Order: sequence, then C-alpha cells, then structure tokens
Amino acid sequence: MRRLVRWASISAIVASITLVGAAPASAKESAGCPNPKGCVRAVTINGFIDEINVDFIERAVAEVEEIDGYLAVVLVVDSPGSVVPAGDLQRLVDDLEDATIPVSAWVGPSGAEALGGAAELVASLPSSMSPNSRIGDVSTPTLAESVFEEFGGRIVDEKAAVKAGLVDRVDPLLGDHVLAIPDMPFKQVKDDEGRPKREIAVDGVTQKLPVTIQLLHTAASPGVAYLALGIAIGLLLLEFFTAGIGVAGVVGAICAVMSAYGLAALPVRPWALMLCVISAFAFGIDIQTAIPRVWTAIGLVLWSVGSIFLFDGFRAPWLSLATGVGGMAVTMMSGMPAMVRSRFATPTLGRDWMIGREGTAVNDIDPEGTVEVDGGEWRAITNRATPLKAGDPLRVAGIDGLTLEVEPLEGAAVDYREQRGRKRQPASDS
Repeated sequence: MRRLVRWASISAIVASITLVGAAPASAKESAGCPNPKGCVRAVTINGFIDEINVDFIERAVAEVEEIDGYLAVVLVVDSPGSVVPAGDLQRLVDDLEDATIPVSAWVGPSGAEALGGAAELVASLPSSMSPNSRIGDVSTPTLAESVFEEFGGRIVDEKAAVKAGLVDRVDPLLGDHVLAIPDMPFKQVKDDEGRPKREIAVDGVTQKLPVTIQLLHTAASPGVAYLALGIAIGLLLLEFFTAGIGVAGVVGAICAVMSAYGLAALPVRPWALMLCVISAFAFGIDIQTAIPRVWTAIGLVLWSVGSIFLFDGFRAPWLSLATGVGGMAVTMMSGMPAMVRSRFATPTLGRDWMIGREGTAVNDIDPEGTVEVDGGEWRAITNRATPLKAGDPLRVAGIDGLTLEVEPLEGAAVDYREQRGRKRQPASDS
C-alpha cells in the first residue's frame, strides 16, 4: 500500500514533465567518456536515503558499467539517515559490492554528515570523509555485517571515524578521494612552491537527481512532508467553507499529494497521523460558526500531539514543528474565522430557516455577543439595540452572513415605522 501511494503521487505530480524531459537527460547520461584516460562518475546523495535515492544509485552504477571509459563511481554523501527498509538498504550494499567497477563513498564537502543508514552505507564501502564532517548515530544497525554493532549510537568527526575504522582516511577534496582509488590514472605536477604533487588525469562527471524527481525527493523529507500536510489541511478547509476560491483548492490538493507521497515514503506512526487528520474535523466544527470555541482548542491539542509524534524514530525539525503548530494556531484562532466572516458578509446562503428559532444568550449581548441556537453557538448582534443578559431567552429576527440578529422573546423594541404601516393597512382595505 505504501508503494502504491508513493507511485500514485509520482504519477500525479511529474508524469507529464518527466515524459518531456526524460529523453535528453538519458541521452546525456549515456554519452561515452570524452577523456581517453578515463572518467569517474560522482553521484550526489543529499537528504534522507529513500527509495528514489536507492533507485538513483542503482541506475547510475548500472549505466556506468555499460559505458566504455568509466573507471569508478563515487557516492558524494551528505545525508541525515535512511528511511528505506533494512532489506532494501542491504540489497543496495550488495549490488554496489558486486559491481564490475569500483564504487566508493566520500562524505563531503566540509560540514557534511552521514548518519543512521547513510553511515552504514558509507562504512560498508571504501570511503573517506572531508574535514569537519560527521558520521554515526547508528543505535540499531540494519545491515547484516555492520561495523556499528559495537560502536553504539555515537556521532564522531572524521578523525575519530578513521581511528575507529569506520572510514579509510580523511580527504579534504573529492579529487583527493578519487586519487586514492586503486589504479586511478594521475599526472605528476608541481605546486606553487615547486614541490611535486599528483593530479587526477581523468574527467569527473557529476550526476544529480533530475529536477522533476528532486521535487519528490524533497517531499519525502520530514519537514517538507509535515508542512505540506498542514498547508493542505488549512487550504482545503478554507476551500470547503468559502466556496468559490479555486486557487486555494488547487494548491491544497497539490500539497496533499506531496504530503501523501512524503508520508508514505517516511516511517510514520499511524495513530499520530490519524490525530492530525481528526484535528481537521474538529477545526471544521468551529469554522462554520466563525467563532473559535472548545473544538478549536481540541483540534489544536490533537494537531500538536500528532505533529510531535508523527514520525517513527525521529522528529520533524524543530523549526518545522514550531511553524506548523504556531501557524495552525494563528490560522484557526484568527485568520480562518476572519476570512469566513468576510466571505459570508453579504448573502445569507440558505440559513433563512433559522429566522424565528429560539435560543439562549451565552453572554451579555450589548450590542454584540454569542448565542446558542439549536445546540450551536453563533456570533450575534441585538436587533434594534435591545440588550440581552447572559441566560436570557431570545429569538432570531434576522441573519447577516454568519451573524444572527436576535431579540428577547418579550419586551423587544418596536419599529414604529412598521407599526404605522400596520395601522394604515386596514384603512386601505376598507
């Protein structure tokens, strides 16, 4: 089911774009090596290692194996972890180890990291790290033969990683890593001070995810998937209660598709996701009255708890959580009621049945307040400036958008213009 949701989302977002751009990209990637001494393919791996990245790596290696002149593949890794099942990660490692050309990994550039499953992938290959990079955070190894079994969940820098045997060496630059690959062609040159040094003699070809697929890969990051879910809920609620705003519905639908793909690709706690979805129904109960009440508070509690525990094994970035929870609170407490009241400020839209219904004042109405009619609370204003006390019985005399015009059951102010009209009416009949 998770695979079905992922690939359905892919088709909905990028099918047409991919068909247009696939042919030129494939032709470019399949071109032979222009350097007679050889080429090296550098495959960039950013973000979580998801199924898109696994497929991307496997395809890149398979293509290079069939192209004359390519001597090696280097995975340039900067990843906070892996979100694919352990079996998929193990299959990827096995395929890379069985490749007909050398496949190695470099954690770089400076400041990069390889954590969780990404750390296991790096440690399973001939590898090196750039200065100021990090590796580790593998509390529960997923590979059959993991060097992290006795290392624990620590995160270490490049020097400690070399000492612990997690990587082979420290290479400041990608070129330094390529030079260390066995049998890699090089040429002897001199530096600025006349000292001899080696320089790679092959061409480096960098390969990144295509832009269209990068969109899906971005959607599978926790922060983006979570924020897309929040935006989708907010915009679809706005579209539902303010009919006619087509742009909100379209953008909300796109965010919903992106969120569905991202959440299907990431490890999610079903009960937490259900809390986030149920919160939308709680918000909807109060939105229709344009008054934030107890259901808005319940919805915010459900949304907050669901947000914190949404992902299994890690949390969305704190900035994303703060934005999602804070943004939802502001939207549902202030923004959404104001927009709904503005949208329904003129027509009554099918609420004429409420005229004549009786209810009770929730608080003092002089001239504005809140009333309860047929079990629901509504914003109200007194008709003809007749004040009401909390608990007083009342009658709905008119409706202005989502605001009820109410009057007391007894002692309501009289419009003498109407009274004179009623007095004149019998005279004209006679």
